[in-house]
Amino acid sequence: MTIHRYLRLIAGFFILLSLLLAFVHSPHWLWFTAFVGLNLLQSAFTDWCPMMTILRSLGVREN
Repeated sequence: MTIHRYLRLIAGFFILLSLLLAFVHSPHWLWFTAFVGLNLLQSAFTDWCPMMTILRSLGVREN
């Protein structure tokens, strides 16, 4: 898998996990959902995402 596929996988997992935690535990977990969404939005404009930096350092291939 490429870095972009891992990024979408991780973002989707984080969103679903935070929604589940908001439903089961506390609605404050929705702040994490908002953080992931805002991070995806800013990465669309800047082409930089902290998770991409982490994935690159772990040796995930670009293409």
